[in-house]
Amino acid sequence: MDMLNGGLAGKLILFAIPLAFSSILQQLFNSADVAVVGRFAGDRALAAVGSCVAIVGIYVNLLAGLAVGPNAVLATLIGQKKRERINSTLHTVITFGILLGIGLMAVGMLVVRIVLEASGTPTEVMDEAMIYIRIYLLGVPFMLTYNFGSAVLRSYGDTRRPMYYLLISGSVNVALNLVFVIGCHLGVAGVAIATAISNVLSTAMVLTHLYRRDDEFQFRFHRMKIEWKVLKRVLAIGIPAGVQGAIFSVSNVFIQTGINSFGADAIAGSSLALNFEYFTYDISAAFGQAAVTFVSQNYGAGNIKRCKKIFWLCMLFGFGFTEILSVIFMIWDNFFVGIYTTSSAVAYYALIRMHRICSLEGLTATYEVESATLRGMGKSVEPSIIIILGTVVFRMIWLVAIFRQIHTFAMLMDVYVVSWIFTGGAIFIIYLHHMKKISKNVQV
Repeated sequence: MDMLNGGLAGKLILFAIPLAFSSILQQLFNSADVAVVGRFAGDRALAAVGSCVAIVGIYVNLLAGLAVGPNAVLATLIGQKKRERINSTLHTVITFGILLGIGLMAVGMLVVRIVLEASGTPTEVMDEAMIYIRIYLLGVPFMLTYNFGSAVLRSYGDTRRPMYYLLISGSVNVALNLVFVIGCHLGVAGVAIATAISNVLSTAMVLTHLYRRDDEFQFRFHRMKIEWKVLKRVLAIGIPAGVQGAIFSVSNVFIQTGINSFGADAIAGSSLALNFEYFTYDISAAFGQAAVTFVSQNYGAGNIKRCKKIFWLCMLFGFGFTEILSVIFMIWDNFFVGIYTTSSAVAYYALIRMHRICSLEGLTATYEVESATLRGMGKSVEPSIIIILGTVVFRMIWLVAIFRQIHTFAMLMDVYVVSWIFTGGAIFIIYLHHMKKISKNVQV
């Protein structure tokens, strides 16, 4: 895909839609777990998986954030026409991804019980929650390797192959869920095993594709090594984005504590509704990924005017397409909730969460596209700090000052939308200031 010349609107949509669908498929791994467990293993098993949603979210957002680094660096090299440096960057990225994935898995194994206990996971679901999350963590090295490999593909405009790979592995995941839970009666262990196997499969496919290439993006195991100068550039963008994603989910751990206070039905209903939020959010996040890739290439080529146009188009498309899917979920809310549960008590909490949060999910496009555009221009720390303030500090204040006084499930859910407005507005101010500064330098 030529990101440096020609029309932008069509290319942004062609880039982002497969990426959004890929993210939705990846989320379907966990969504399929929730649906199968809720239907065939009972509400207690559903609550056990639901108790792990915040922890899973930390890993998913951390890995996705870290992958922004390889994406931006490689896209910038393409824009600067420094293709001779691409292969060493690719091998550094893949090598580091495998090693870091193993480390993150080990850390998770050590602290997961502490996190579950701190979030108030009910005693009656703790054992099953531990089984699920420990098996899930075994797939983390493969998840990170897949995300880094997909970032390589996205850097030169290929978002379709990751979508195809996840379509295959996602189908395998659903099939194995049914076999392990219904046929083998493995319960939460069955869905976790199915997810781990699917992660291995998707990783194998993306590495196989890179292995078969005959250009600078060719991957070879014997070339695996880390070049520290390259890694430093990747981490300068990836670490703030990854930490932002992880801390974003850490705030959800505290909110999960509030959800747990309403009992097992609220836990199950909340985790159920969260699936629809992920589906809608994946669209705004996809246009954020489009922004960072297109902006990186054009910024590397020195075309600031085109960077501005990319920003506004991604904001428009991210908000618009996200709200379209949100409206669909709202119109047929009872149908979609009924896919996951037959319990009216669980559905009650799920519908509250859907209407309070999912209906306004388009607002997430503001901070996603704004922060992605800044990262595409090499500015990653400032948006990460604002997002941490908006999603952690602000939400903690809400829990203490508002939710403690009005202890209702609806009031707890309202914290999301209010924090999105605060965060998006603050990063927009930083974006305007940065673009004004860049424009002056260009004129000079």
